[in-house]
Amino acid sequence: MLNLRSIDLNLLPVFEAIHEERNLSRAAERLGMSQSAVSHALTRLRDLLRDDLFVRLPQGVQPTPLAELVYLRVRESLAGVRDLLGETRMFDPATSTRRFFVAIPHPMGPLLAGQMCRQMALTAPDIRVEFSTRSLPVGLPRKLEDGRVDIAVDWLVPAGEGFHAKKLYDDHMLLLARHGHPALQAKSLNEVIETCKFVVMRNRIPGSDVQTLPAAQNNVHDYLIMSEQLEVLLTASRTDYIGVTLRSLLKLAEESFSLEALPLSPPAPDVPIYLIWHHNRHSDPAHIYLREQLVIAVQQLKER
Repeated sequence: MLNLRSIDLNLLPVFEAIHEERNLSRAAERLGMSQSAVSHALTRLRDLLRDDLFVRLPQGVQPTPLAELVYLRVRESLAGVRDLLGETRMFDPATSTRRFFVAIPHPMGPLLAGQMCRQMALTAPDIRVEFSTRSLPVGLPRKLEDGRVDIAVDWLVPAGEGFHAKKLYDDHMLLLARHGHPALQAKSLNEVIETCKFVVMRNRIPGSDVQTLPAAQNNVHDYLIMSEQLEVLLTASRTDYIGVTLRSLLKLAEESFSLEALPLSPPAPDVPIYLIWHHNRHSDPAHIYLREQLVIAVQQLKER
């Protein structure tokens, strides 16, 4: 059994920073330490816990299974101490150097990221936000829980306790076709479904995403499955495939891909788009600021 008196508690913030940054240089910059000091602290932690803790990769480091378990406890403990000492209450966006990671699987992700960067440059010039706009993110709920992702903008709210979701707006699905496509003159939706080919985005979790075609979709025999919504738009603009996409992409589809919405698109239920975060960061003023900025960015894009 470890003797707690033998543990230097200064090592714990170093461990936390390495785990969250996945890079020794970035962890050192975040802590205001030299990289050699961070490396030395990691060596002491490895000796103490008798585990490598982090395995070197070309792009940084990867935590071992033991490091993942230790991080969950360390994160909770340090968050409690920081809250007690009032660290988070002193947050000032104008001077803060915090780093955040935002996942936006929604296809408007690149535009939303650009809007966020523009507005935060005015009020929080030294805060850094990294974005992932992958339509098929891997392990997003776990990353929200352990802090690797601070916030997600998505239509899939993770199951389980501890997650907060704030609805930003309602989207819905529609069908798009290139200019001159015969489907634009079709007399019924069944005619479109029976005679046309479709291009869709892959469901992230089988059966969990909104169904985009009505019951007659069983008659659809010719379709392509893509991993990104922009691929759906590109394919529909260059072929006879009908694109199945979100209404929020309509203006982009019209202006950049010369696509038109079919007047006979199937009646589709609303797709609520949420701001999602874990309770571990719910009361952090810096995180509250980040959530406010995302809400503002979404409103700005909608107004455009």
